[in-house]
Amino acid sequence: MKIKRILVSQPEPTTDKSPYHELAKKYCLQIDFRPFIQVEGISAKEFRQERINIGEHTAVIFTSRTAVDHFFRICEELRVVIPDTMKYFCISESTAFYLQKYIVYRKRKIFYGKSKFEELMDIIMKHKEEKYLLPLSDIHKQEIPQKLSKSKITFTEAVIYRTVSSDLSDIAQIDYDVLVFFSPSGIKSLIQNFPEFKQENTKIAAFGPATSKAVVDAKLRLDIEAPMPQAPSMTMALDQFIKKEMKNGNK
Repeated sequence: MKIKRILVSQPEPTTDKSPYHELAKKYCLQIDFRPFIQVEGISAKEFRQERINIGEHTAVIFTSRTAVDHFFRICEELRVVIPDTMKYFCISESTAFYLQKYIVYRKRKIFYGKSKFEELMDIIMKHKEEKYLLPLSDIHKQEIPQKLSKSKITFTEAVIYRTVSSDLSDIAQIDYDVLVFFSPSGIKSLIQNFPEFKQENTKIAAFGPATSKAVVDAKLRLDIEAPMPQAPSMTMALDQFIKKEMKNGNK
């Protein structure tokens, strides 16, 4: 089987230097992008049911730009005035700079790691006296709350947005050689949008152990898995798989 068409369940990259474009050029592939999931904010009414008082907290932990957007949205909807003394702890420098969209950056106490939560955790440990608010999605990794609890950090989990399946009704059928997924929610969306889907010769690629497990749990065949030691990225995993398929096809 020759790989010709790939569907990536993510938004299309904004730059032509994307490794997906390089992959398409290298093997003359058609690579389409379509998000299988989308994020929607929970309403102020729903947030009130969580019985969380934002004003009781002295610091906020942001693990993504999405969390930043929905935190300030919910504050605006609830008419919560965030004090200038609020401290912000961000997963990365880019997330920290994104705060400029909502606050006067140079007048606030902002801390950030390089990209991994372990790095940010080292900074948080130096500010153990703070009362942290942790904005999250309804579906999130337990790793971060567990690390905060283990380190005896005072924090509150606040679900302020949720991941839902996209409406893919405009796609008549999934007639691609490879489907690429990055979250269990993407697999859930596939089943919801295409209940009659039969895998047959379609290859399924999954990024991350949770996504791989979701593929297997859905009784689908997992053909391509990343990250792996020899393929830390999805594009590298796809490259190696296509190369192997081409080699086998020439035998």
